[in-house]
Amino acid sequence: MEYGQQRFTDERSRPGWKLGDAPLKKLAVLRALQIGDLLCAIPALRALRKALPDVEITLLGLPWSRCLIQRYPEYLNSFLEFPGFPGLPERAFTAQGVAAFLAQAQRAKFDVVVQMHGSGAFVNPLTALLGARMSAGFCAEGEWRPAGDAERFMPYPANVHEVHRHLKLVEFLGIPPDGEELEFPLYERDYADLAATGAVPELSGGDYVCIHPGARYLSRRWGAERFAEAAKGLARDGLQVVITGTAEEAALAEVLSRSLAFPHLNLAGKTSLGAMAALLRGAQLLVSNDTGASHLAAAVQTRSVVVVTGSDAARWAPLNRARHRTVSHRVECQPCEYVICPIGHPCAAGVSPAAVLHAARGLLETPARERSTALKSPPARGAMPTRNAAPLKSL
Repeated sequence: MEYGQQRFTDERSRPGWKLGDAPLKKLAVLRALQIGDLLCAIPALRALRKALPDVEITLLGLPWSRCLIQRYPEYLNSFLEFPGFPGLPERAFTAQGVAAFLAQAQRAKFDVVVQMHGSGAFVNPLTALLGARMSAGFCAEGEWRPAGDAERFMPYPANVHEVHRHLKLVEFLGIPPDGEELEFPLYERDYADLAATGAVPELSGGDYVCIHPGARYLSRRWGAERFAEAAKGLARDGLQVVITGTAEEAALAEVLSRSLAFPHLNLAGKTSLGAMAALLRGAQLLVSNDTGASHLAAAVQTRSVVVVTGSDAARWAPLNRARHRTVSHRVECQPCEYVICPIGHPCAAGVSPAAVLHAARGLLETPARERSTALKSPPARGAMPTRNAAPLKSL
C-alpha cells in the first residue's frame, strides 16, 4: 500500500496527537543538507502541512536552500540559515555563528523542532538547544535524546528508503502521510533562466537527453569516459545530447564534452536550480550518477537511468521503477562512505556503457508522461516571487 492510503481510526487519530494538546503556532524542521536530501523530505513536509494547515513552518537549512521558501510556499513559511555544527560535515562552523543561530532560534520561540537531519548522534543535542517548547525526530539506539521529549523521538529506521524514513517519522508523530511522490514546482522565472543560457532554440524539438557525469563524492561517479560512450550511443539513436552539471563540476563536464566528436550542448555551470529542473522536464531522459540530479528528474517526472556505484540504491534510488532504472555492479563494500575509493572503484568499472545504453533504450521504448512544451510557453505556476538566479553550485 502506498503511503497516504491508510486511515487512522483509533482515538489518537487527531493529526499530530503526539505533539501535545496545546495549539501549535510555530514548527521548525531541521534538515541542513543538499537538494536530493531535501527533495526526499518533501512528502513528509506535504503531510505536515496538510495536517497542520495554520502552523508556521520554518526550514533550518544550508544557505542554498533559502530559495525553497519561494519554491514551496504551500509547505514552508520561513527560513533560518544553519551555520554548521561540531561533528557535521555539511558546513564549516564558527563558535560565533553557532551562538548567533541559537539566539535567533530561541527568539523565534518555536513550539516544536522536528529533527529530520539524521540519526541524531550530533544533532539531537543541537535540537535541544534551539529553545523550542518540544522537540521530536530520530534517535539511533544508544544516542542521546532530550529526556522530557523521549516519547517524540523514534528509533532511526535502518534499511528503508529515504522518502519512507521521513514518512515513518511524521506517522510516528500522529500525522497521516499524504503520498510518497516528490515535487518540484516550476515557474516562469525558471524557463526565463533556461532561455538566458541560449540553449532553448536548439532544444525546442524536445528530442534530447541530459547526461550528468558529476556527483559530490568521487566514489559516486561512474566516470566521464563511460558517460561518453553512453552519450555516443544515444546520439547514434538520433537524440541530442545535453551535458549538465554544477559550477563545481564544469571541469568534469568539459572532459566529457571534449570526448564527443558530434554536436552537443554543454550547460554545466550555466543553469540555476530552477533552469536545471526546467531543462530536465523537457528531456526525453536523464542519465546520471546517484546524485541530486536524479532526484530532481524524479520530481519533475522525467525518465532516468541512474548509475549506482558507491551509494545505497535501496535508500536513494527513485521509487517509481517504471519511470526510472538503476544500473549497478554489486561489490561487497557497497555502500561506502569513502570520498575516493581506495581499491580502484570496482563498482564503477563493473558497469558497462552497454548496460546503461540497454537500460536507456528500454526506458525510451516506454510511454513517457507528456513532456513539457514550456521551453516555448510558461507553465501554469506563473510568476515566482522575485529572486536572483545564480548558477547551480552543488547537487
